[in-house]
Amino acid sequence: MTSAASDRRQGDRRRSDRRAPPRRGGDAWLGGDSFFDPGWLTVRQEGRGESGDTALARIYRTYAAARAAFGLALVAAQGASNLLGAHTSIALVLLTVAYAGQATALWLLPRFRTLTAARVPAAQRGRQWLATIGVDLFAFGAMHIVESGSSFNYAALLVLPVLMAGVMTQRVLALGTAAGVTLMLLVASWRSGLAAGDVTAQTLQAGLAGAGLFAIVLLSSELAARLVREELAARGSLELARQQAQLNRLVIEEMADGVLVVDDEGRVRAANPAARALLAEIGLCPPAPFELGAREAWTELAQAVARARAEAEWPEAGRDVTLEFGDGMRRTLRMRVRFMRHALPPLAEAGSRPFAVLLLEDVRTAEARLRQEKLAAMGRVSAGIAHEIRNPLAAITQANALLLEDPLEPAQQRLARIVADNAQRLARIVADVMEIAPGGPVAALAIDANAEVSEAAADWAAMAGLALGAGSRLQVELPSQPLGVWFEPEHLRRVLVNLLDNAHRHAGAEAGAIRLRLAAADDNHAQLSVASDGAPIPAEVERYLFEPFFSTRSRGTGLGLYICRELCERYGASIDLHTLAASERARNVFLVTMKRAPLAAVSTPLFPNP
Repeated sequence: MTSAASDRRQGDRRRSDRRAPPRRGGDAWLGGDSFFDPGWLTVRQEGRGESGDTALARIYRTYAAARAAFGLALVAAQGASNLLGAHTSIALVLLTVAYAGQATALWLLPRFRTLTAARVPAAQRGRQWLATIGVDLFAFGAMHIVESGSSFNYAALLVLPVLMAGVMTQRVLALGTAAGVTLMLLVASWRSGLAAGDVTAQTLQAGLAGAGLFAIVLLSSELAARLVREELAARGSLELARQQAQLNRLVIEEMADGVLVVDDEGRVRAANPAARALLAEIGLCPPAPFELGAREAWTELAQAVARARAEAEWPEAGRDVTLEFGDGMRRTLRMRVRFMRHALPPLAEAGSRPFAVLLLEDVRTAEARLRQEKLAAMGRVSAGIAHEIRNPLAAITQANALLLEDPLEPAQQRLARIVADNAQRLARIVADVMEIAPGGPVAALAIDANAEVSEAAADWAAMAGLALGAGSRLQVELPSQPLGVWFEPEHLRRVLVNLLDNAHRHAGAEAGAIRLRLAAADDNHAQLSVASDGAPIPAEVERYLFEPFFSTRSRGTGLGLYICRELCERYGASIDLHTLAASERARNVFLVTMKRAPLAAVSTPLFPNP
C-alpha cells in the first residue's frame, strides 16, 4: 500500500505541476499553492549568478543614469548663466550640449543599451569604458582647460570618472586613469600659473588634487573588491540554502506521514501529499492554503490544534484525532505537534505566535506496521515449523490410508475418516505456509492481466456452480484491450481466487452480488477490484484482516488474505480494503493495485465482456 500511495502522490504532483498557476502576494512566501509543490525544485538562475544582476552592475546602471542627469544639469546651468548675463564661451556650450546628448542617448536609446548592460562581452569592455569613463575624462578635462581662468572649478567633475574607474575597472587601469588626470591637471595649472605669475602655487594645488585622486582610486578599488567578495560569498550561501531547502522539501514530500503547517488563525499554509490524502475521504484534498475549519469532518482536528496552542505543549507520542466523513466513514489519525518560529523578522517582531507543524499518521497504518514487524519473525519460525511437520504428517496420512484399506468397525471407520480429514487440512495449512515462506528473489513477468483474470474468473465460476450472464451472481467488467502488468500468472490466479472465495462466502444470493473489475488506473498502474454486498466489516475485524491465522470461521485457516498480501508485495503490488458509503450496494471492496508492464504479444481474454 505504501508503494501505491507513493506512486499516487507522484502522479498528483505531476498533475499539480501542469495545472497550478504561479501564485503571488501574501501567501506566496510559504510556497504558493503548496509548500511542498514540486515547482520549488526549479532552481532560479539568479541564485547561480547567471542573471548578472550584481551590485557592480546596478552601480554601473546608476552611473549611466547619473551621467545623463548631470549632463542635463550642466546644460541648464549654462542656460541660466547666459540668461543672468554671464559670458559663456561657445566652445564650452557646445561641449556641454554634446556631453549631455551623448550621456542621455547612452542611457535611453535601446541600440546603446548593451553598453550599460549588467554583463557585456570582453570585446565590448573597451567600448564600454570609452563610452562612459573615457567620455567623462575628455569632456570634463576639456571643460577645465577651456575655462581654466573662470571662477567655476571644473576640475572637481573629474572625481566622478576617476571614482568609477576605481570601482568598475582593474586596479592598474584605474591607477593609470588617475595618473592621466593628474598629469592633465598639472599641465593646466602650469599654463594658468604662467598667465597669473604664480606657477608654484598652482602646481602645488594640482599635485594635491592628483594625490587625492590616487587615494580615491585605491579606496574605491578596495571597496569594490570587498563588495564582490561578499556578494559571491552571499550568493554561494544562498545557493547552499536553496539546495538544502529543496532537499528538505523533497524529503517531506516523499514522507509517508502527513505534514501540515498551520498558522495562528487556523489556516493551513503548507500540506504534503500524504497529509492531503489523510484529510480526504477519497483521493486528495485541495492544495494549501486552505482553512482547517472549512470542512465539518476536520472539526476535531481544528479543535486539537487550538488546544495545542492554548496548552503550548503536546505529548511526545501524540494524541488520536478522529475525522468523521459521514455515512459511517471515519479515519483516526495520530497527531503530533511541533512549533516553529516565523522566518520573517517583521512577523516575529509583531508578536505573532509560531506556526504549528502537525505530523499526522493513520492509526491503522501505524498499528499494521507494528504488527508486521512482529509477524515477520513469526513467519520465519512458522515456515521452519511447517517444514518439520511435513514428514510426520506424511507418515500419519500414509498410515491412516493403510488402516482404511482393512475392514473396520463403523466407529473405527468414522475415527479414521476424521483423522484423514484433519490430516488433509493440516497439509493445506503447511502448503500455504511454505508458499509464503521467505525464499530467493522472485522474477516478475509481463503478463496480460485481462486474459489471466478472464480465465481464472471463468474457472472459478464453473467450480462454484455459478451461471454466467447478465443475471449471474458474479458480474465481471474487463477492459476491451489487453492490459499488461508485472506479476506471476499462478500467483495472480491465487490472489483472485482467494478474493472471490471470500466474497462468495459473505455476499448475498441476488444477481450482481459479487462484482469483479479490472481497469487501468493511470499510465503506470492497473487495479483489480472484487466487491461484494455483504455486511460491512466491523472495525475490530478490519484491522486484523491481513494477519495470518486470523479468521472469523471456525474451520478457517486465516491465511487467505495474508497470502494475498504477501504475494502482491512480491511483485510491487498492494492490496487494501475500502468500505464505501451506505448508499453503495457493493460496499466491501478489495482493491489490488499492480504495476503496468508492456506486452510483447496480444492475447485474447477467455471470459466474455458484459
